[in-house]
Amino acid sequence: MLALSGRPHTVGSFCDGVSRRDFLRIGTLAAMGTAGGWSLPQILKADAAAGRGKNPKSVIMIYLVGGPPHQDMFDLKPEAPKEVAGPWKPIATNVPGMEIGEAFPLLAGMGDKLTVIRSLVGNQAGHDAIQVFNGHHPQKLTPAGGWPQFGSMISKVQGVFDPTSPPYVSLCYECTHGPYNEPGPGFLGSAHTPFRPMGPTRDDMVLNGVTLDRLADRKTLLDSFDRIRRDIDASTMMEGIDAFTEQAMGLLTSSKLADALDLSKEDPRVVERYGTGDPTIFMDSNGAPRVPQSLLVARRLIEAGVRVVTLNYSKWDWHGGFNTEGRKDNTIFVREREDFPVFDQCVSALVEDLHQRGLADDCAVVIWGEFGRTPVISGNVGRDHWPPVNCVLMAGGGLKHGQVIGATDRIGGEAVSRAVTFGEVYASLFHHMGIDSSLATIDDLNGRPQYMVEGDATPMPELV
Repeated sequence: MLALSGRPHTVGSFCDGVSRRDFLRIGTLAAMGTAGGWSLPQILKADAAAGRGKNPKSVIMIYLVGGPPHQDMFDLKPEAPKEVAGPWKPIATNVPGMEIGEAFPLLAGMGDKLTVIRSLVGNQAGHDAIQVFNGHHPQKLTPAGGWPQFGSMISKVQGVFDPTSPPYVSLCYECTHGPYNEPGPGFLGSAHTPFRPMGPTRDDMVLNGVTLDRLADRKTLLDSFDRIRRDIDASTMMEGIDAFTEQAMGLLTSSKLADALDLSKEDPRVVERYGTGDPTIFMDSNGAPRVPQSLLVARRLIEAGVRVVTLNYSKWDWHGGFNTEGRKDNTIFVREREDFPVFDQCVSALVEDLHQRGLADDCAVVIWGEFGRTPVISGNVGRDHWPPVNCVLMAGGGLKHGQVIGATDRIGGEAVSRAVTFGEVYASLFHHMGIDSSLATIDDLNGRPQYMVEGDATPMPELV
C-alpha cells in the first residue's frame, strides 16, 4: 500500500485517513510525470495562454482599516435592545428577503450583484492586516519568512498577464500604525513584492530624457553581463533581479500602466460617480485616507492587465468618545454618517462599472476588515473589537450573487448558521483565478511545499 504523509483524518477524508486533497495530489503528480514532469505554474501558464482573452481573471481586495461595524452595515438587528441595535434601520434590496443598512441605498439597488457573508469566524483580535491579506491567523504556526499575501502568491504561480503590467499592484497607503499595513511577500521574497505606485515608485516611471533606442542599447549590454553572471551565480538572487528588471523595462517602454494610474484620462462623469477624497488626510491620523477614487484606479489597473489590486480605505476603528475640544462629535454614529454615504457611492460605482464594461465575470471584489465590532454600544458611544464574527461583502468574479451567506444571533455576536472561515473565502478566490488550492503548493524557504490556504478549506459551494 502506498503511504502518504498527508494531513490528519478530518471530515472529507477517506477511511484510511488520506484526504481528498492528498489523493488528488498523487493523481495529479502521476499525470504530470507522464506528461513530461510539468510543474503546476507551467500548466497554469499553458492554460492561460490557450484561453487568453482581453482581461485576465483578477481580484480587487479592499481592506477597511480598523474593522467595520457589521451591525450597522450589513447585519442589522432592529429587534435587538437599543444599546445593540443603534439608530440605523434595514432596507430591502432588489432581491426579495435580502436586507442591508439604510445608509447604503445605492448598494441596496444592486443586491442581485452582491453577496454578503455575515458569519466569518476565526478572526484575530488585534489591529493587524495580515489575516485580511493572506488568510492566515497571525498567532498560528508560521513558516520562516512569513506567509505571503494573496497577490504575491498569484504573482508566483501565474506571473504576468501583460508584459507591460505587473501581476500585482498595491494601492495601499502607508499607515503610521505598522500592523495596518500589508504583510508583504513573505517567504516568496522580493521578486513577488507588489508594485506600489502610491509611493516613490511612481517617480521611477519616467525615462527622464533617455530615448527608447538608448534604453534598448543599455538592456542589450545588461543582457550580455547577465549571461556571464548566470554562469557563475549559484544562488537564487537572479530570480528577484530578473523580475524587477523585466517589470521596470515594461513600465518604462509602455504608457499603459501610467495611463491607468492617471485619472485625468478618465471621463470626468465617471470620476464624479466614484467621488474623490484627499489622499493627504489619514483618517484619525494613523488610518488610511478616505479616497474613493482608489476604487476607480483599481478598475483601470485591472483593465491594463493587472491580476491583483489591493487597497486600504479610510479608518473604521470607531470606539467613540470626545474630540479634543470636548465635544461629543466623535461617536461611532457621527463617523458612520460621514463615511457610509461615500462608501456606498464608490463601491456601487465600482460594481456598476464592472458590469457595464464586461468585467464582472473576470474580476472578483472582496471587501472586509480584520474583525467585527461589539454588539453592545459602549459608554463612549462606540463599538469595540469583536473577533467572534465578521462580515464580508463580495461582488463580480462570475460568482453566484444576490444572496446572504450565514447568520448571527439576535445581537450579532455569534455565528449561528453556516460559519465561514478565511480559508474558505481564499479558496473561493483561488478557484476564481483558476487555481485549485487543494492541489497547488508553493515552496517555503526550506524547500517545503506549503498549501496556499489555511486548513483543509475548499471553495464555498454557495459562491462557485
